[in-house]
Amino acid sequence: MADKTEVKEADDFKYFVRIANTDLEGNKQIHHALTKIKGVSFMFSNMICTLAGVDKSSKTGNLKDDQVKKLDEVINDPLKFKAPVWIFNRRNDYEDGSDKHLNGSDLTFSKENDIKRLKKIKSYKGMRHGVGLPVRGQRTKSNFRRNKGKGSLGVKKKAGAKSGK
Repeated sequence: MADKTEVKEADDFKYFVRIANTDLEGNKQIHHALTKIKGVSFMFSNMICTLAGVDKSSKTGNLKDDQVKKLDEVINDPLKFKAPVWIFNRRNDYEDGSDKHLNGSDLTFSKENDIKRLKKIKSYKGMRHGVGLPVRGQRTKSNFRRNKGKGSLGVKKKAGAKSGK
């Protein structure tokens, strides 16, 4: 009789589960699989599982349809489920001042718009983005060589100089 239940569980198993427009691998634990969604970190994944009432260590392929739907709802609107605001990736938004969490293509789009806005107002960060140099104060003497080109490394010899031998 135990063999029949094992076969039934194998029939229900899904190798790919679609949550937030992303295919997640069914063999992974749900809290690790959720981090494959753009905009979902490890901490945010743990919070999602807690708010949706899903066991974090359960395999993604064994989730029921209602659990997948609940996880999708929590990811799309975490504020409705009383998620803490400090974990959101878009607090005090530039356009409307609201707190929200973006994921997927929305996150990419807003990031690109932020960089375009910085370039347009000609801020320091915008100018560094435009030139292709590091924005956050890193040193550039030894790093970021691929951004600067090949000709900027080393010392050139003078035309009439003799070799040291």
